[in-house]
Amino acid sequence: MIKSMTGFSSLTRDDELATISVSIKAVNHRFLDLQLRIPQSLAAVESRIRGLVQSRVARGRIELTVSVQQRRPQGIEIELNEPFLDALKDALARAQERGYIAGQIAAADLLRFPQALSIREKAEDNGFESSPVIDRVEEAIAAALDELDAMRTREGGYLRADLDGRRARLGLLFEQVAAASEQGMTGLQARLIERVKELRADLLADEALVAQEIAKFVGRSDITEEVVRFRGHLEHWQALTDSPEPCGRKLDFLLQEMNREVNTAGSKAEGPVVSELIVSLKADLEKMREQVQNVE
Repeated sequence: MIKSMTGFSSLTRDDELATISVSIKAVNHRFLDLQLRIPQSLAAVESRIRGLVQSRVARGRIELTVSVQQRRPQGIEIELNEPFLDALKDALARAQERGYIAGQIAAADLLRFPQALSIREKAEDNGFESSPVIDRVEEAIAAALDELDAMRTREGGYLRADLDGRRARLGLLFEQVAAASEQGMTGLQARLIERVKELRADLLADEALVAQEIAKFVGRSDITEEVVRFRGHLEHWQALTDSPEPCGRKLDFLLQEMNREVNTAGSKAEGPVVSELIVSLKADLEKMREQVQNVE
């Protein structure tokens, strides 16, 4: 199946547990290159997120960004600096003994000493793989992947329309090469026979041997094998694009094989229009190769 490697999706899910935002950007890449930008709270389930993406995407550079804002109220932690308070207590006791101060220190007085108390938000648990939040995160990622897949499939339809048209043109051009080569071989054989008759000086020359040599020379110009293989490649192309499996790398390899057959046919085939047809074939193959770089 032909899918584009480029696409984008973005969504936000908001419920009583959390606000979850997911964005996915996909561009061309030879292999699957997955870049994750997720909060620290999801670090423990990163492998699960990677597996989810890898089950849906075969090739391309994927940038997945996830943000999670939980609605759970944040706790408060208060920490006493006990060594500092012990030293402060001793200092105040000495000051009272010497009459510098009177009375007792109040709790409010501690707030005047930044070193005495540390007040901060309670640290979040670094992972909540067993929490319902992770289920919401996976659901949001799956929905974003659905949107990405829809866009890549839609773009793949445009790619397939172009590639199918060029594939049909390749078939027609190569059949024209085959026909031109067959006509060229017939003319070549006739010219060789006529030339041998003109140049033959040895009246004792073996006619069978001369005919055999002519047949060998003409046989080296036969492209039947290349024609059969090229037709097979075109059928294989159709099978790959009809299959539900990603086929970009296989199509790229198949184009290399087609190009090899075109080069061989161009070097062997005879005929006045063969060279022009070979140039057209190679031009279309190059355009197809460029398009296939966009296929998953």
